[in-house]
Amino acid sequence: MSGTSSQGEGSPGGASADSVRRRRVPRAERERQIVDVAVEVFAKRGYHATSVDEIAELAGISKPMVYLYLDSKEGLFLACLHREANRLVVAFQGAAKAVAPSPELRLHAGLLAFFGFVAEHRAGWVVLHRQAAELTEAIAGAAAEARRAVMAEVADLVRAGIAESGPASRLSAEDADFVAHALVGAADSLTDWMARHPGRTPEDVTLRLMNMVWVGMGGVLAGRTWSLEDPGDAPH
Repeated sequence: MSGTSSQGEGSPGGASADSVRRRRVPRAERERQIVDVAVEVFAKRGYHATSVDEIAELAGISKPMVYLYLDSKEGLFLACLHREANRLVVAFQGAAKAVAPSPELRLHAGLLAFFGFVAEHRAGWVVLHRQAAELTEAIAGAAAEARRAVMAEVADLVRAGIAESGPASRLSAEDADFVAHALVGAADSLTDWMARHPGRTPEDVTLRLMNMVWVGMGGVLAGRTWSLEDPGDAPH
């Protein structure tokens, strides 16, 4: 087993066993390095055009070692997807919980963390948003699960806003779910807008979305609704 590890770590010819052992990287760290490389390559080339040989070369290990750690190309992509999805959910949760106990401030913080993640980890977002849903059943299922996790966080904030609005609001739990889907869908599409407007910061995008969504929601939470029969009474 030690001979296989030494070869897999790409040690130069003639290196002593002691020097190889000194350079040996813990498994968790090696997996992180592989996934770091894989996220960039998958984002650049797409799943089908990506070569495990290229990932192995860029990670500085052998191709069999990639399979030893992550089982298959699909397993490697799933590892990338799970890590980036977890990063996104943790960033959203952490930001939302760190601010004052107000649903709108928590939502603002969560959206800012979301758009910040997209700006800072563009390759990870491409893997999550662009590619996963079009691949194997296992990958598409993992992507859907990641989306549901984010959706649940947003729906919780919307439900909190409904609960704090008092009896004036006629919104239900289903309404909260509806708003969460609309909000997450808007945030998804705005990542494309961000890519086309690189001068706009996550703060800019978050503020614009809050103005579009939360200001309108404020009227609904206060009991005002728009009606096709009497559109002139719609709140401004």
